[in-house]
Amino acid sequence: MNTRNETLPDSKSNTTLAQTLACFASELRDEDVPQAVRERARYLMLDAVGIAFASTQYEFAHRTLSAVSEFGGGDIDVIGFGTRLALRDAVLMNGLLVHGLDYDDTHTRGVIHATASCFPTALGVAAAGGLSGRELVTAYVIGMEVATRLGSVAKGGFHQTGFHPTGLIGTFACALIAGRLRGLNERQLSMAQGIALSVASGSLEFLQDGAWTKRMHPGWAGAAGITAAALARNGFIGPQAAYEGRFGLFNSHLGSLAEQCDYSLASEGLGETWEVSAVAVKPLPACHFTHACADAAVSLRREHGIEAGDIASVRALIPSEVIKTVCEPVANKQKPQNSYDAQFSIPYAVASGLVRGRFGLGELEPDALADPVALEVAGKVKYEIDPESAFPKYYSGEVIVTLTDGRELRHREHINRGASDRPLSADDIVSKYLENARMAVSEARAMQVLESILALDDMQANELSRGLGGRA
Repeated sequence: MNTRNETLPDSKSNTTLAQTLACFASELRDEDVPQAVRERARYLMLDAVGIAFASTQYEFAHRTLSAVSEFGGGDIDVIGFGTRLALRDAVLMNGLLVHGLDYDDTHTRGVIHATASCFPTALGVAAAGGLSGRELVTAYVIGMEVATRLGSVAKGGFHQTGFHPTGLIGTFACALIAGRLRGLNERQLSMAQGIALSVASGSLEFLQDGAWTKRMHPGWAGAAGITAAALARNGFIGPQAAYEGRFGLFNSHLGSLAEQCDYSLASEGLGETWEVSAVAVKPLPACHFTHACADAAVSLRREHGIEAGDIASVRALIPSEVIKTVCEPVANKQKPQNSYDAQFSIPYAVASGLVRGRFGLGELEPDALADPVALEVAGKVKYEIDPESAFPKYYSGEVIVTLTDGRELRHREHINRGASDRPLSADDIVSKYLENARMAVSEARAMQVLESILALDDMQANELSRGLGGRA
């Protein structure tokens, strides 16, 4: 039985998935989005802004700003820099700031950092168009619902074939955000997705050497999505079967893994079940796949007072689907050469938890990465496939430590902290935001921005944009 064909969208009516999503993006009204969902959306935006502020303190942000500034100025604010760029350049920059520390939210089933592309796009396009904060929030929700569902269709397959869904899938969501805010009709919104198919990108090759390219994926998705929407608005013709076609998104990027796709997940509960509510806010500044094992290691140190010299060997149980991302190549992961290497390393995350009892931004500084004690323990960490993994619903993990006296200690985090069934509270998100924002701005300004974002439905988008850019 060909189960894949059975899950193609609306096969009897010949309605493409792009048309279904275009209809959703075109017809959703502000009042159709429940207040609880709108509130959750604002908290996700708040989390993103705090990370963006913190990112302004790092070299990658300044080098990127120098590069995009070569294209000239514009009217759209760059978060935290007091600088204005042309729309697409500002969106590229703001997406990089949100995603640059790998501290931004994740939709677990879709395996995608959707806010990092959807928020900068909605903010930039709404501000450029003089639109309301309410319209901004609705467009952001539309993008989030689309991105998370499209990511879910692949069932984690993109990571197995070397593609980063945050950049790849984010382009389609951003095309719909930009199209919605610029008044595209349903046919134009459908066409924008077809055009997005030729400009969507995102390679995982950065995993080999800790390169910076992943940081730019969400912002590039936003710039590409805005471009696709503008082309569609002006009558440019793109392919109709952007997703399910012979060379559509899933067939062209997944190879044989396209057979496992469930296209029904892209529209299941659309407009009724809100995936925004299932987005996980990160408690740790690292790839979400490392969190359960990092927390397990911290718990073991806290519960048993483990010292580095007591450790003979360590086994980390992780989902098979994430091995390529956070466990291989083993030599790189056991001795990360830079912060990005460390953020995608199970051995380093576990070693940091066991040796220091924490894994925060401080553990990504050069002195921490060169710590011989932590590196010695990281060299003792081996991975195994977790037979009880709940991936992709949860990013489960377990750490088993064998001590030099022969004792074996273990701790399991079956539901990773921050997941939809173990979420961070609103107060937790505010605390995280303030901790990050204070790295770059005063307490007074941090509080002013917080109040603006939580009241976004009642203000103009360009007011928020000016406040984030430092010209409120």
